[in-house]
Amino acid sequence: MLQVSFIKENRDSVITGLQKRGFEEPEKTIRQVLDLDQRRRQTQMVQDNTLAESKSISKEIGMLMQQGDKEKAEEVKKKTADLKAKSKSLGEELGKIEEELTQLLYHIPNVPHNAVPSGRNAEDNTVVLEHGEVPELAQNAKPHWDLIKDLDIIDFELGNKITGAGFPVYKGKGARLQRALINFFLDEAVAAGFEEVQPPIVINETSGYATGQLPDKEGQMYHIQDEDFYLIPTAEVPITNIYRDTILKDDELPIKKVGFTPCFRREAGSWGAHVRGLNRLHQFDKVEIVQIAHPDRSYEVLEEMSEYVQGLLRKLNLPYRVLNLCGGDLGFTSALTYDMEVFSAAQKKWLEVSSVSNFETYQTNRLKLRYRTGDKKTALLHTLNGSALALPRIVAAILENNQTGDGINIPEVLWKYTGFEQI
Repeated sequence: MLQVSFIKENRDSVITGLQKRGFEEPEKTIRQVLDLDQRRRQTQMVQDNTLAESKSISKEIGMLMQQGDKEKAEEVKKKTADLKAKSKSLGEELGKIEEELTQLLYHIPNVPHNAVPSGRNAEDNTVVLEHGEVPELAQNAKPHWDLIKDLDIIDFELGNKITGAGFPVYKGKGARLQRALINFFLDEAVAAGFEEVQPPIVINETSGYATGQLPDKEGQMYHIQDEDFYLIPTAEVPITNIYRDTILKDDELPIKKVGFTPCFRREAGSWGAHVRGLNRLHQFDKVEIVQIAHPDRSYEVLEEMSEYVQGLLRKLNLPYRVLNLCGGDLGFTSALTYDMEVFSAAQKKWLEVSSVSNFETYQTNRLKLRYRTGDKKTALLHTLNGSALALPRIVAAILENNQTGDGINIPEVLWKYTGFEQI
């Protein structure tokens, strides 16, 4: 979340940034933040003075007792009792103000970077670059939801029987292709200097708040009520939380982690003809890369992560484009996001397969994730993450773009993982 000190020092630019996002009534919200902060500081000052006065009177009582003036000491004690009651009341008031301020800050999104274009929705995103040739398919080419049924490699009906819509069963070469992609993505990340971790796929509420999924995405996450746990929407959450309440040394940076997990999203209200097949699921597999970087280098790191994900798409021989997301399409916690989309030749449309984002200090303020500066003080770090990659739409594009009269040709880079060149 945003720091109050940052809001105070950059009030106008914060309001302008929130307006770029389409955030409702930013001036009113920021005024509420500053008013609450002023009330908090004033209440804290009164409480501090009350405690100081109480401490001074306690010393006076001790001196009176030493002097044998018990009568005056008892008289002064009554004043101490009043001050203690006042201090308790002030403490309770201070706690309420701080909670109200924290809850308000939780609902304010990150301020977009200056490079984020203005716009309301995905139609206003800016195309940064395009790469690769879009394949020309035969007239009888099929979308992936027909191909997987013909080849019997992914079964939606069986998944619906076992669980419900959006939980497919991968079978035979479909399951092996899925595993091949996971291993390929992990091996590539390790070779690029990322340390592999295998985190829990269930998180507690604190972890959800720390990376910004709560309260913003609460309705999109599966909640285990008895334990108050959540199924993760992405490996970003548990991996980043490894460093919650941590102070890192400058020479430990950047931190580079990669992890494979299943991901779970309710995707409430998002179903329709445009999300058929693998285009949108409730459960899907994803390899996620996370970096914790020095603030001075985070945008350089963002460009490196973008190029890394693009390299994976080039190795898979998939035509892709990179988008700079506009303010209205930017994720709640992100300061700047690049989306990578592959072209699905049979569907004749672009499919998002990765988002690479810089959150600046938005997550680290919640995480209390800092580093020690040269003058021995501490400062907040920057966090970044990206899908590298999410599997469902990658699988969809591979199946559709590589279909022939004989079957599906597998990208050569995957042969050593699949053990076959064609389905």
